[in-house]
Order: sequence, then structure tokens, then C-alpha cells
Amino acid sequence: MAIMISIPAGITANQASTETLTQNLSNTITQTEATINQTLTQIDCTLSPSFEGFGFEPPNTGDASGFTPPDGSSGFAPGDFGGGSMPGRFGGGPFGGGGTTAMNETLYEDISSIEGVAAVASSLQASEGTEQTMEMMGRSFTRFVPDYIIKGVPLTSDLSDNYPILPTNITAGRNLQAGESGVVILSENNTAFFNAGVGDTIDILDQSFQVIGIYGSSGVEDVMTLYMNLSDAQSVTNNTGYITSITVFAASSNVVSTVASDISSLHPELTIVTGQQRLDQLETLRDTYEVQLENAYASLAQTQAVAVQEIVIAVAATSLIVLFVMLYTVRERTKEIGTLKAIGFSNLNIMSQFMLEGVILSLMAGVVGVVIGVFAAPALSGLLLPAVNAGFGGAFARAAGTVSSVSGVVTPELVLIALGGAVLLGVLGTLYPAWRASRTSPMEALRYE
Repeated sequence: MAIMISIPAGITANQASTETLTQNLSNTITQTEATINQTLTQIDCTLSPSFEGFGFEPPNTGDASGFTPPDGSSGFAPGDFGGGSMPGRFGGGPFGGGGTTAMNETLYEDISSIEGVAAVASSLQASEGTEQTMEMMGRSFTRFVPDYIIKGVPLTSDLSDNYPILPTNITAGRNLQAGESGVVILSENNTAFFNAGVGDTIDILDQSFQVIGIYGSSGVEDVMTLYMNLSDAQSVTNNTGYITSITVFAASSNVVSTVASDISSLHPELTIVTGQQRLDQLETLRDTYEVQLENAYASLAQTQAVAVQEIVIAVAATSLIVLFVMLYTVRERTKEIGTLKAIGFSNLNIMSQFMLEGVILSLMAGVVGVVIGVFAAPALSGLLLPAVNAGFGGAFARAAGTVSSVSGVVTPELVLIALGGAVLLGVLGTLYPAWRASRTSPMEALRYE
């Protein structure tokens, strides 16, 4: 009985978890697509990985980059494109991108003069966390696990009022405003890490900031990101004058490609991503996650098939146990049956007595099985059912979650069904032994040894 209630509990939990993952993932993709569609005039620029970690010099200096500035000048000094020192890591983006080397902000002021550019918003993004060492195949690997991500944006009235540089889904408090300093807005994920809400003061890299708002993810923002003024982010990370990305807003969607091409010509060291490219990335992600969801449902179907087989075996075993126990009972009580029939008990009386005994024994066993199942269901369902897995990477993993072997929880409805099943199996298992007992001849029963 413990097995019979643990397996359905595990299946129900896995189904609920898979449905939740599907809904969360669908909402995340829909929200992300809507946000990207609203920013099709947006062009994101970051330093290309091939140029990270060092500056640029003319080829004759022996620098490995081999990069000559497009204006024919003598080049930039080493470090012009490198960031300052900070505790933490640069970068991290909505599509699960890696770290990014900080750039000297003054070197990119010419982007705003490109024809077709309506506005330019430079930002600094850095993460704070801890290093974790993992052992795998006899080797040690160290990875950086972020606790939260800092994003500094320029809080000017033109940008904050007219362009999507801040989260829009404010769930508590208010958003950042032009010219503000010393304040932050947190994601709902951040509130748990900092154990803080609107109006509280938190410490970020040994500097105090007041929480003025909390936002819920709209699909694009990383759920671990907190927002502050760009100057505050540069100061707190010891990177004054440096940025990690540049967001360019074209005057219209018709000139996005031209503006992107002009930026690339002016600064070939930059990696440029347009809104259309982000939509293409999203479509690729969508295809990948749909395949993973199909695998999860296939795994769930397999788990359900295994569960049905195990329940059938458990029901058959339970019925046979009741049958053999009652047959043994009838055999051992043959003389008693003969005596009862000799003093006037009818076949129906004998059959009813044994049926009642079988039902009571089954009900008692069912109660014990339910008690065991209530406490052992998580362990039993985990042992008896194969895991249902659907793993996701990047920010979508945090938004959608993952499905694995889920601990079953026994509900009152399941308890009542289990007890009803115990009684039914008791009736079925006792039916033949009770009928056989009722058909016993008194003379044969009294002679039985």
C-alpha cells in the first residue's frame, strides 16, 4: 500500500513541475520576444573577445593584435581598452554571455556623431560572487558563481524618459530617475539575497545604497541584476571612466543596418548585435528549448508507463497475499467452520464472517501502508521512478527552472483512494476463500485433522 500511494504522488509532483516549467519558459520567451520587438532600433556594442585583455598598438610594435586604428594614427597605448581593478567579474547578459573586458568610455564618444544615431547609452555591468572549486575526472576546476550583477546606466532625462535603459516591470516602490545617486532598484531575486525591501539600505562592495524599487523580470533582464547610476557603478567597482557595453538607438528601424555598419567601420574591435540578430538568437534558443521540453515530456511519459507497471504489480501482489492468507486461514479453521455449521450457521453467515475478517485485515494493512507512505513517499517515489530531466542554460534557466526527480507528497484524496483500494482488494482476495469456507461440509470439517 505504501508503494501504491507513493508512486501516484511522485507522478503528480513530476507532472506539476513539468507543467510549471513549460508555462514559465513560454512566458519568458514571449516576454523576451515582445521586449526585443519594442527595441528593434537598438544596437548593442561590446568589445570583441579577440581584443579582450589588452590594448591596441600599430603592428610594428610587435603587439599580437595586429590592429591599426582606422584613422591612421600611431595607435592606442596598452590598457586604453582594458578595465581597472575590481572585486568580481565584468559582463554577463540576457542570453547567457560570458564576461566582457571594460572599455575606455572616452574612445567611443564619436559614435554619437554617426548619421542616423538618435541616442547612445553607455553602461557598466559587473558581477559580485565567489569562486567555487569542482573536482571532475581527477582534475580541479574553478568557476565563478555570481551572487548578484551590478548594472550602471546613465541617468540623464533624455535617456531615462525616452529609451528602454531601465526595467519597466516595477512591482514595488518606483524606478530610478534622472540625476539620482546612491540609490538602486533590485530584482525580486536580489531582495532574497540582500534580505531587503523598498526603503532599506544595503551594502554593495562596502558602499551603502538605498533601495527605492523592486522589479520583476520581463524576459530580457537578468533576474540577478540590480540597477544604479553609471557613475555610482564606476565608483563602487573602481572603474571610473570605463564601461562594458554601449547601447546605440537608431533614429528608425530602416537605418539600423546602416548605423551598425558605420559603427563597425569606425570601431572594428566592437562586437555589434542588432535587434533582429537578437530575435534570431531567440528563435534558436526557442528551438533548443522546445526540443528539451519534448525530451522532458517523453521522459515523463516513460515514467508514467513505469509507474503503471509498478502499480499493477503491487495490486496483483496485494491481492495474492490476501488470497493466500485467507486460504490458509480457512484451512486452519476447518474444524471451527464445521462446528459453526453444525450448530446452525448458514453458508451466508460463514461467508460473511470470513469476508468481514478479510476486509478488516486489509483495512488495517491499508492504514499501516498509508502511514508508511506519508513519511516515505519522497524516498519511495525517488527510488521507484526514473528521473524526469530538462536542463536549461543561461538566464532562461533561472526564469524557467529545471525539472528533476521530484519528491511526492501524499494528499488526503490519495489517502482515501488508497484506503478504498485496500478494502476492494480485501474483498476480491477474500471472496474465493470465504466461498470455499461456506461450502465446507460439517461432517468432513469435524473429521478434519
